[in-house]
Amino acid sequence: MAAQPPTHATAFGSLGAGTGATLALVNDEPVAAAGDDILGTGRAAAQLARLLHASRASTPFTLAVDAGWGMGKSSLMRLVDARLRAEPDVETVWYNAWTSTGADALEGLVKSVLVRFERRTLKRALSRISRGRTVVRGVRAVTTALGGALGAAGLVDELWTSWDAGPEARNGMREEIGHMAREWAANAPRRLLVVFIDDLDRCSEETVLAVCEALKVYLDVPGLVFVVGCDRSALGPSGLLRDLSPAGSAFMEKIFQTSYRIPVADNDGVGAYVEWCARTAGIEGMLDDGLKRLLVERSGRNPRRIKRLVNGFVLEATLNPVWSGFRPEAVIRTLLLQYFYPEFYRMMTGASNASAEDVVGEFTTYRRVRRTLLATAPPDPQEAAPEFASYEEVGAFFGQYELSAPAPEQDGEAALEQLERRLPVGFPEHADDPGFTSLLADLLQVQDAERLLVLLREGAPAPVEVPDYAEPPVGVGSAPYGEEEPYGRPLPFPEPSPPRRSEQGYPMPPMPAQFQPAYSGTVPPAHPWDTGAGRPPSPLALEGMRILWVDDHPENNTTFARVLRREGASIQAVHSREEAELAMAAGQFDLLISDIARGDDQSAGLSDLGDWRDSGTYTGYAVFFSSRITPERRDAAAQLGTVIVNEGAALLRFAVNVAAALRPARAAEPPAPAPRRSADPPG
Repeated sequence: MAAQPPTHATAFGSLGAGTGATLALVNDEPVAAAGDDILGTGRAAAQLARLLHASRASTPFTLAVDAGWGMGKSSLMRLVDARLRAEPDVETVWYNAWTSTGADALEGLVKSVLVRFERRTLKRALSRISRGRTVVRGVRAVTTALGGALGAAGLVDELWTSWDAGPEARNGMREEIGHMAREWAANAPRRLLVVFIDDLDRCSEETVLAVCEALKVYLDVPGLVFVVGCDRSALGPSGLLRDLSPAGSAFMEKIFQTSYRIPVADNDGVGAYVEWCARTAGIEGMLDDGLKRLLVERSGRNPRRIKRLVNGFVLEATLNPVWSGFRPEAVIRTLLLQYFYPEFYRMMTGASNASAEDVVGEFTTYRRVRRTLLATAPPDPQEAAPEFASYEEVGAFFGQYELSAPAPEQDGEAALEQLERRLPVGFPEHADDPGFTSLLADLLQVQDAERLLVLLREGAPAPVEVPDYAEPPVGVGSAPYGEEEPYGRPLPFPEPSPPRRSEQGYPMPPMPAQFQPAYSGTVPPAHPWDTGAGRPPSPLALEGMRILWVDDHPENNTTFARVLRREGASIQAVHSREEAELAMAAGQFDLLISDIARGDDQSAGLSDLGDWRDSGTYTGYAVFFSSRITPERRDAAAQLGTVIVNEGAALLRFAVNVAAALRPARAAEPPAPAPRRSADPPG
């Protein structure tokens, strides 16, 4: 192994040791007091609070506080709330939509508003509703209201019970709420009730629609203002509510009368925020000016992302012994690659069945070859520019993939397209991404980079889990990689891939639209679990599933196999094609998981499955598990009726959908051993 840390360098693992410094995690609570406002949100909050107070004669209306995940919506709303509560004629309500589900959100929001009215206002409303009814419950309600036995919450419960009696009662709900609001405001002219609704874009479609129904149908009355924190793009036609009918979309357009888009903080403000986070976490001494700038740039100036990164550094320094001999700048850059470019990091670490290839060296050479092939004029061999590859290097690189390099006078672009079909799918995009290329170049320049890369290729221990701040699912609330977010703000780095909550589903890996599988065992259909409509009937998602796992290095899959077994699957691991065929002859399997490269054969798994399909040896569900996904491999897998996945969560999602597809047929099977099943999805 190469370079050791310099004698006087501070090793990452020794941070805080013997220095009296205490490392600590940074919390993710929204800013609620002016003293905690590092990014200057308080100035906008003061202006917004004054505007809402001055507009109380224009109620009702709804204001959206619009921003992406982690950009400070909750902090701004908390500071506005604090300002308004200081006004004598303003009441505020805080309602977190994420705590409710479906129709319960309608009830929860309405009750949260009503409980702010005076008790006498609620009693009069209950008396009006109950007056004239002859049912016993109505008599009891009148007695309760007039006798004063219930507090405000109890009276609100009684009101809701009366409205929930049927459609006719519900029709009078808005009128009665308006009556109460006018009566409440009359006690002090021009009183204002401001309702803050947070995290609406993190809810299910049913919950979003229930909240919007409450806002527009029942609570759209004078004296009320709603301030809703959400990412408007996530609630648009291409986001969470993409399946709405035209009428539903038109209804949603009427919800928000105006929006305030939180601007991205400038570099100086975010730099000060990075320093505050580092100081709070106890790692300020390890961040020089260059690393601070790196955090500002690579975080996309997102405050929550900065907190996650800082907390990740603290946890790694405290708990992960693998970093004990490395300098902070090497570790931080490695963790930034892991966080912002997880697909590339998985290839770096040799995870998911990867061969022991130096993917960093491969990408670096590819980028130089690419520049040579796309150059408008051939590079001068005498100058030997380091950013270009010589034609000898181009020929050697093509030869690694069993391709013939183009001559200098031939079409370099066509040759490059042929080469890229055998390279990982992210290479062309990464080559055009200055954020990625500069981060990788910086990592290669640190003194202990070579030793670190060797460690990663040999299989570094799993990173310590950073506290989950409930990031949104990929594709919700963020633009796809390489596109722009609304309002023209670029998204320079891809969103990290967070764990998905079960109600957000397990979407299947996409299949090419033009592919018509030649075999019946194709990608399984989505289960209702995938859409949040329900849970699988078994508490174990993979209970009873029989899996055959073919891999010549099964030790690489220990963690992933443990997860599948924990969900109820039984797994038989084999090393080779021969062992797999013996296992299939002895018993039946519901799912085949296979590597692709095996020994010197870079397509062994693909060839094996193709032969088994043709001979009828195995016609069931199959999936390839490999960190290295190339266009050529992906197309070959599609021709076999399946996909390649490169991380454990995707593998689990695939297995869950297979189990869901097989469950109805398995439930219908008689107790006696059943004949060999086709892999056709039931129904």
